[in-house]
Amino acid sequence: MSLEKNKTTVIKTLDDLAKFTDYSFINTLNADLDAKSNGEDYYPREVFSGHYVPVKPTPIENPQYISHSKILFEELCFDDNLVKTDEFISMFSGDLSRVPKSMSNFGWATGYALSIYGTEYYEQCPFQTGNAYGDGRAISILEVVTNSKRWEMQLKGAGKTPYCRGADGRAILRSSVREFLVQEHMYALGVPTSRSLSLITSKTQNVTRPWYEKNSNSWNPDVMVSEQVAISTRVAPSFIRIGQLELFARRARKNEYPNAKEELKQIVLHLIEREYNEYIDKNLNFENKVLLLAKEFSIKLTKLIANWIRVGYCQGNFNSDNCAVGGFTLDYGPFGFCEVFDPNYQSWTGGGQHFAFFNQPVAAQKNFNMFCKSLEQLLLDNEESLKKLKEIKNNFPNLMKKELQKMWAKKLGLKKFNFLLFNELQTLLLKTVVDYTIFFRQLSQIPKTIESLKKSFYKDISTNNELLKAWSDWLEKWNLEIIKNNILNVDEMSSTFYEKLSTKMKQTNPKYILREWILVSAYEKAKEGDYSLIKQLQEIMNNPYEEQSIDIEKKYYKLKPAKYFNMGGVSHMSCSS
Repeated sequence: MSLEKNKTTVIKTLDDLAKFTDYSFINTLNADLDAKSNGEDYYPREVFSGHYVPVKPTPIENPQYISHSKILFEELCFDDNLVKTDEFISMFSGDLSRVPKSMSNFGWATGYALSIYGTEYYEQCPFQTGNAYGDGRAISILEVVTNSKRWEMQLKGAGKTPYCRGADGRAILRSSVREFLVQEHMYALGVPTSRSLSLITSKTQNVTRPWYEKNSNSWNPDVMVSEQVAISTRVAPSFIRIGQLELFARRARKNEYPNAKEELKQIVLHLIEREYNEYIDKNLNFENKVLLLAKEFSIKLTKLIANWIRVGYCQGNFNSDNCAVGGFTLDYGPFGFCEVFDPNYQSWTGGGQHFAFFNQPVAAQKNFNMFCKSLEQLLLDNEESLKKLKEIKNNFPNLMKKELQKMWAKKLGLKKFNFLLFNELQTLLLKTVVDYTIFFRQLSQIPKTIESLKKSFYKDISTNNELLKAWSDWLEKWNLEIIKNNILNVDEMSSTFYEKLSTKMKQTNPKYILREWILVSAYEKAKEGDYSLIKQLQEIMNNPYEEQSIDIEKKYYKLKPAKYFNMGGVSHMSCSS
């Protein structure tokens, strides 16, 4: 698994790309013993062992290229014209029949267990055993090492796998547009995330999905809609989830087969090699590697959640199988960005409050607990290591608290977190009804009065003297706290200081987020074959901290239009995609 590769080679063809392939997952780990040698394994079944099932993607019909990430292409050393070639479009729309001989002509799907908010589940599995959970429509097709980095490429919507549980294995254009745009947007926001390589749709192939009638206020989908299929390619150092470790840990705990604990150990070592080799010395003994893995993951996960809340992101469905052990945002199914500030914000109708905006730190802790529970199976013979693992697990809430306080201090332009000041602000935000993103961006101008903040208010408070006074008092306290934090007196607070602080705050508080009502316009145009808004949003959302043009500001730096409140498919949505 050497990462020493030529850093200057520009990849112009699939033959060029083939030279950089390194299929570490399927070469290092075990295939399902009952897997079909030809990869044509498309029917729901129980998978009893192995880390993956070889699966050939099912190509979409008459593929049509929509867009790609120029930023990621550059990072991968891909020539920008590669995306225009028939061979690229064919491969990344699911047809592996014509790839170079040194590339694999099948992909792989992985199984995992399901835990929701720290509770193990089996009953959603059609066999009631948990042996049918896994990648139902996500198929990895490639691992490459370019620019001294390892990347795994996964097609989402590439047809059935044994884990599809009766579904069709397809993704639709609407959800694919959302995922394609948001991954690169999150990367630009500075949030650890999987990435978007390309977006391809079919000119002729449709599937039917439940969705909302136009302008519907229904909570649940109220109509069946025929939608174009699409495939988005997502990229990450690996796609190993907590649920994958859980699967083998459960099997080891129940002695389901003799090799279960060994397969758990194998995937843990593979995870360390893929995601943590710069943190964990190869010469350490296994127990210490496991403990360092837990410690480093706790750091990554708490930083990730703090970043989510910083930018207003809500995962929606943060089960353990949607939690990447690499510490980055993985699954963009039911997600949303908080517009009207609400700690209980949740756009997914099936999510419940346990995955709401401000409850994400607790949800992360529940997932981390399941991660540690899985690692325990590897340390049962070492009481001292079990004790240390428990300490790491128990320290998660403290670590999370510190990261959140650090994040809130930065959003407020402070060096130290002030609980009372923050608590007062949260109360004011709720009473006033404000836009989360716009408020903190306007606050980054370091105002002395409420006037510039009014741009973020959804209601007119001009006659509410009590609320106006409360804002005035808070702003005064906040400005004094800035002075106190910087150990300066009023005379030393020069305009240069405020300019520097404002710039710093603006690098923490984005100006543009990918609001759902903006996304709706993009995928509705895409249905008509007009991809111009997708490309425009790529440019805008890849620069979320920049001021950009006056026209862009008028269009996208504004409050959520009233007509979209309570609208199905905009303010809330089902998980269907």
